[in-house]
Amino acid sequence: MTQREIYKLVERLFSYQFENELELLCALVRYFVGRKELDIIGGRVWELDSSEDTYRLRYQFGEVEIIPDDYSIKIVEQPVFDQLSARRTVINYETDVLLLEKGIHLYSATGVGELIKRRSGKFYNYALAFNGINVNQDFFDILSVIGSAATTALRNLTRHAEQEKLKRDLDKASEIQKGLLPDHTLSFFDYNIFGISLPDNIVGGDYFDYLTSPEDDERVSVVISDAASKGLPAAIQALFVSGAIRMGAGYHTKISSLISHLNKLLYETFPFERFVTLFYCELTSSQNGLVLFANAGHCSPLHYSSQTGESELLNPTGGILGIIPEQKFRVENINMNFGDILLLFTDGIVEAQDKEGNLFGYQRLAELLKKHSNDDAKSLAYRILEATQSFSAEAIYSDDSTVVVIKREHPDIKTEYTKVTDDIKKE
Repeated sequence: MTQREIYKLVERLFSYQFENELELLCALVRYFVGRKELDIIGGRVWELDSSEDTYRLRYQFGEVEIIPDDYSIKIVEQPVFDQLSARRTVINYETDVLLLEKGIHLYSATGVGELIKRRSGKFYNYALAFNGINVNQDFFDILSVIGSAATTALRNLTRHAEQEKLKRDLDKASEIQKGLLPDHTLSFFDYNIFGISLPDNIVGGDYFDYLTSPEDDERVSVVISDAASKGLPAAIQALFVSGAIRMGAGYHTKISSLISHLNKLLYETFPFERFVTLFYCELTSSQNGLVLFANAGHCSPLHYSSQTGESELLNPTGGILGIIPEQKFRVENINMNFGDILLLFTDGIVEAQDKEGNLFGYQRLAELLKKHSNDDAKSLAYRILEATQSFSAEAIYSDDSTVVVIKREHPDIKTEYTKVTDDIKKE
């Protein structure tokens, strides 16, 4: 399973109401231990007892011998608890005698909740530990996503009672966010580009931008991003991403370097709501329609080929931003022929649901793209938004929706369009 799929599973689980933090974490352990495709054998919830500098076992589930209730481990005897504060998630060999006797040998643990400062250091309020058939890097990455998402869920739970929206501040935030977005339309050589973003609430976490440089008019970059948190926290992240991308684009000549730097900034700046996906592409003036791109865990854009009438997915070339501080991002490329379309969007499009919970999905989107491939970029963008909104009109769940259409027009079509426009102006 991909990081993004894991996050979506966690997000759906946390849509239910829980009375307290422990109940939520216990449900999380049961949920993931029960999923066969993850090969997780057992899971445990450990809670910090700051009065005694120990972690006490609060819950266990899975095919592991029963550990005595309220079993505790001193922090000084288990260095892994100290490591979590710096690295959040670790893979380690078990050293506790009793746990070894219960069949736990290799495990992965992640810190969850607030960091509590003690004389001996900083420690997470909870630690989730899982052991599985294959405790490897994939297992580590999955647990990193689970732990980070659980921390966000705990914070939302504890603050739920005091979350009253301040209308005036949100309206101001909405104005600021709208100011982040560029003009909808951009023309670049043979490319016509149109983007539009509709927040689900007053503010949201979707963002797109066109990046041009007065020093280089032979290329233009298009970026689309989605902060997985909701409301104001997501809007703050979108603001941060916007500023960082605009500043970084002026200093980083390599796409991979720019995104790696942004990933590290997000990890260091946002200790809780770190989930940001991003797709970055660079259009060039080359005759072969060269497009360079990197996909940081974002919804796979569709590249529609006018020659074959089929669409290709531009899958992730790196992980979600902000989860792990050191990540590498590959840069791939495609060639856009005349008539080709590159469709960028956020998950509010493909994951739009009807009243039965069915997703709009990539297949419907690809069919829509093929059917209306002769539309101009603006018409196609609005057609896609209209289709997904109509599809999800009676759904309970909704999300921010953003679409950016990049179409490479044939020079003859562009010349004819310009001539017609000029004739209208003369009249």
